[in-house]
Amino acid sequence: MKSLYDISAPAKLNLFLHVTGRRSDGYHLLQSVFMLIDWCDTLHFDLRADGRISREDLGPPLPVDDLVVRAARALQAASNSPLGAHIGIEKHIPAQAGMGGGSSDAASTLLALNRLWKLNLSLEKLIKIGLQLGADVPFFLNGRNAWVEGIGEKMTPVSLPSAHFLVVKPPEGLETRLIFSDPALKRDSETAIISGFAADAFGFGRNDLQGVAQRLCPGVTRALDWLASRGLSGRMTGSGSAVFAQVLQHIDLTHAPGAFQVRLCSSLDVHPLMGWAASDG
Repeated sequence: MKSLYDISAPAKLNLFLHVTGRRSDGYHLLQSVFMLIDWCDTLHFDLRADGRISREDLGPPLPVDDLVVRAARALQAASNSPLGAHIGIEKHIPAQAGMGGGSSDAASTLLALNRLWKLNLSLEKLIKIGLQLGADVPFFLNGRNAWVEGIGEKMTPVSLPSAHFLVVKPPEGLETRLIFSDPALKRDSETAIISGFAADAFGFGRNDLQGVAQRLCPGVTRALDWLASRGLSGRMTGSGSAVFAQVLQHIDLTHAPGAFQVRLCSSLDVHPLMGWAASDG
């Protein structure tokens, strides 16, 4: 095998996000449900025998040392592989949106290169590598929708009904650091339980970051207002500027604001690369 093309890296939505506390080291304690959706980046991998990692941006330009390159180098280091790769990235998931695009790209890179380099590393070993790259990477490696707790490291698979969502990303992005460092952020939400969420999966809870985000980024409010004008109740996903709302019938998108990225997305039951790494060994 000398190449792997058309490798998907799906985005996620946070169906809710509660901040339940803060550890002594400054990390925030969270509760959330992460759901995979079919808004995807696409990656292409060509084997290199010289050990070099090179990247080609097939869409918007990315930072030189982005998570894809860092993931490939981390896998090389962990496996002592002498092989390299040329990686092409078709970037579709917007940055600073709260949709996990960079983390998803990193996870798909680990899974694809594990196969291309014939490393046969277990899923557990890939997750250890992924956790060093970002808190959301293990979620995408696990490949199932999940109830997430702690600082993002505790995941329990959940079964969610299939659904469709209108996702709106304003032109502005949001930095996670700015939201979590804001003194006005609510950090004392009561701890929820999975059974409470399951009773109303798509209406449960809220995003505790949303109030601060709307103050820092007016585009979040504009996106929510546009959803409301369509009769939809929206909320923010993650710590970025994208918002979403469940839709039950056809939505006319012809008058969507031109500067916004607006997409009708479907939920995914499992990650497209589910099963690409062994579960043990």
